[in-house]
Amino acid sequence: MSDEIETTTFTIETEDGETDDVTIPSGLVDLLAEEGQDRAETVADITLLSFASRAHHIVHHGEDQDPELEAQEARIMDLFEERFGVTFAEATGHHH
Repeated sequence: MSDEIETTTFTIETEDGETDDVTIPSGLVDLLAEEGQDRAETVADITLLSFASRAHHIVHHGEDQDPELEAQEARIMDLFEERFGVTFAEATGHHH
């Protein structure tokens, strides 16, 4: 049955020309889209959210303190706020 589900493949490309593809069920992308959002924007939003969430977890819930990692987490949080207009804490309700 899962083979019958339509998928969409997205290509991710770095500034250096490196590429990779990711295939996601189309209906899931549509379900998670905000009103008026296209599929690429939806996947980009979720990608940024995922990186912010993972960085937050490592920095604030991990065991090791690493100044470089903390700086990376601070930068992704700035990028998150620039894209979404709210802080990660405001968006997720997860405050420290």
